[in-house]
Amino acid sequence: MSEVLSPALIDQLRRLDSCAVCNAIETCGVRLRNEGFTDARIRSIFPEMPPVVGYAVTATIRCSTPPAVGHVYADRTDWWSDILQTPAPRVVVVQDVDDRPGLGAFVGEVHASILRTLGCVAYVTNGAVRDLPAVRDVGLQLFAAGTSPSHAFVHMVSFGEPVDIAGLSIAPGDLLFGDAHGVLSIPPAVASAVPSIAAAMREQERGVIEYCRSRDFSLERLRSMVNDWD
Repeated sequence: MSEVLSPALIDQLRRLDSCAVCNAIETCGVRLRNEGFTDARIRSIFPEMPPVVGYAVTATIRCSTPPAVGHVYADRTDWWSDILQTPAPRVVVVQDVDDRPGLGAFVGEVHASILRTLGCVAYVTNGAVRDLPAVRDVGLQLFAAGTSPSHAFVHMVSFGEPVDIAGLSIAPGDLLFGDAHGVLSIPPAVASAVPSIAAAMREQERGVIEYCRSRDFSLERLRSMVNDWD
């Protein structure tokens, strides 16, 4: 479990975007630059929604196989109690481990309403989601591989274990950031430094952008400005 951040720091992080957060983490040398974020296999379903920050609550599901008895699987209501063991805000991360990930959708309007009531701000999956207009109204951000009109035979296999979503390994309690660009994890050791580092880097970037728009532009001066970043 990551160290619980103050509400003020979480608010500072939410005011950033994932590109700025990634840039800041890169300067800290705590992981390789090709690690710690989701790839293009999933996307933000509501890119117009603001960034989310929260602690990971994990689970795995399958969708394609009917239960041995009856027609539908029962909800794992014990999972809801487990969710509340993680500090808020919470990000639900569900890996679809089926042979056909995304055949059915685990989260739609009903589950989104339950998750929001339990203090969850986002749902991340390599599978599918559904009921998009209703889920948007509920206020739950979604990151998924796609959509499905059906839940098929969706059922929970396990919860509270590490999962892998689009190249990002996520353990319960990991600090996650998500926005229109995707999802990334924030190493606890550098979380408090990220806002100030991101602000300083943004000032450098703004100087280059403004210079590119000036009448006095020259490649020599641009090269000098960029070289000063190193």
